[in-house]
Amino acid sequence: MKLTMRYVLDVKLRLSHRIYSTTPYFLLLPVVVILLGLFAVGCDTAEEKINTDKLSIGVVSYGEGTISLDKYDRFKNHIGKQTKSIIELEPAYNELQAVEQVQRQNWEIVFAPPGLAAIAISKAKYLPLFSLEGVSSTQRSLLLVRDDRAIQKIGDLQNKIVALGETGSAAAFYVPLYDLYGLTLKQIKQVPTPKLALTSLNDGTVDAAAMAERDFETYKRDFPTTKFRVLHTSRWIPAGVVLIGQKVDRNQQQQIEKAMREAPPDITADAGYLTSAKVPNYDQFIQLIEKVRPLEDKVKQVPVVLVNPQLNNQITPNPEKTKVEKSK
Repeated sequence: MKLTMRYVLDVKLRLSHRIYSTTPYFLLLPVVVILLGLFAVGCDTAEEKINTDKLSIGVVSYGEGTISLDKYDRFKNHIGKQTKSIIELEPAYNELQAVEQVQRQNWEIVFAPPGLAAIAISKAKYLPLFSLEGVSSTQRSLLLVRDDRAIQKIGDLQNKIVALGETGSAAAFYVPLYDLYGLTLKQIKQVPTPKLALTSLNDGTVDAAAMAERDFETYKRDFPTTKFRVLHTSRWIPAGVVLIGQKVDRNQQQQIEKAMREAPPDITADAGYLTSAKVPNYDQFIQLIEKVRPLEDKVKQVPVVLVNPQLNNQITPNPEKTKVEKSK
């Protein structure tokens, strides 16, 4: 008697069902566990490969564009590789833009000059990780005049026009504002870069200009026919620092710090931070800035009366005891 194909298939299906239904559960369990394990490993591997963490690095660039930012490329690649994060480099072209970024905590890592560092530490709770320079390589603020002018001391700037940098700059704004306290100025002109400040001084638009000593040494060569004179040299300003924001969790912070500390010397040199230098103490400098910040609103007034009754017992500069220094 011949069996039809349909009958054969039916018999096979019944037999396989009988075998499966009669197999003890404990014999099938290892197979299930192995399959689940393979599935979990596959999922973990996929998650490990996909990392959506983003780290934004903020730097202050005086508009030099790619020339000034190229030096951070290898640092950016190194940190991204070591932390498995997407790194975004965000320049601010003056301190005012940078202050807005740190106040909003838009940057996780900041290469901060002193004025920005003081505000970020005191107001936005950023933590310093590394010094941008050695402890001995601090800077000073200069008040500059043209050598052919009769201005010989800070008191002679009474009713004159002075160029200051943007709010947030230590050497070009806060420190000279502290040193000018007590005067009434005809006007304060805020300029975004040291070069523009020297340009204004060179063409006579302003009577004096404030900037960092190192910026003066860099940009004065652009004015070979003009001789500038140092009217006043400020106290020492602490070195800038690399900061990390409070939004970064502790584990990631440790990863970033480790990656930065173990970076090759050529990468740290390009980025401009030192792994062996002591991080400067900002306590006293923060106090200085807090004393003059109430004067920020007065800067845009005409004339500018740099007096605040609340500060009279805190700021007592003596313009007559300034030292006139000849620029090199």
